[in-house]
Amino acid sequence: MTYANIKTARDGAAFLITLNRPDRRNAISVATMGELTEAAREADADAAVRGIIVTGGPDYFSAGADLNDALAIAGAADGLAYFKRWHALCDVFENLSKPVIAAVEGFCMTGGCEFAMACDLRVAGAGASFAITSSKIGTVAGAGGTQRLARLVGPARALEILFHGNPIDHEEAHRIGLVNRIAPKGGAIEEAKAMIRVYEERAPLSLAFAKRVVHRGLQMDLASALEFEAFLVATIYGTADRTEGISAFLEKRKARFSGR
Repeated sequence: MTYANIKTARDGAAFLITLNRPDRRNAISVATMGELTEAAREADADAAVRGIIVTGGPDYFSAGADLNDALAIAGAADGLAYFKRWHALCDVFENLSKPVIAAVEGFCMTGGCEFAMACDLRVAGAGASFAITSSKIGTVAGAGGTQRLARLVGPARALEILFHGNPIDHEEAHRIGLVNRIAPKGGAIEEAKAMIRVYEERAPLSLAFAKRVVHRGLQMDLASALEFEAFLVATIYGTADRTEGISAFLEKRKARFSGR
């Protein structure tokens, strides 16, 4: 499918979504949100896709939200409607059944950073930088950044990042847990593809269930989360992939998972 604000491509089992608004430094507009959602659902419905990569290309990930949309907000009702769109976008990516990796080169700012945090994993090329700059323009991060950042790096570090509003580099982002892996400059996409080649050999339902129980479990108390985990594990024990995985292990052969 052809889009106006993003590009999509297949590379083996990887589905690549590239933000493509160079004139706006990949600022995420309402129209872009719709295209990202459509592309994500297209990828999730394709059984041959085993992982999704979101990138902004070799120079930068995203400057953040498109401020033209933000300036059009005239009051509280408009603001709630606008940020519901952001929350819907992030929820779609967080709830996809397949691993989603943000491959970041260059700057990843505010709304762009919030969107990257809704991906399951983040890979940063050397020289990448991350910031939530809301305090510099008199706002508060409203696309989930205050919540996802605190869950990723802890509340004190999250508050420090939100208070100062200045970028942190790829090494600091990796040290505090905002970034999972770092790659040479220009190598974030290739590192993400290498990760998906590993996931291609894993059971699709195992990845989908693990993703769901982690994301949902973080929103529960421990006892409820453990109960939820037990239900999902009991469910997956009734799948063909579980039988195939254990049989392959006992027979010392490579498993042939079908996603059933």
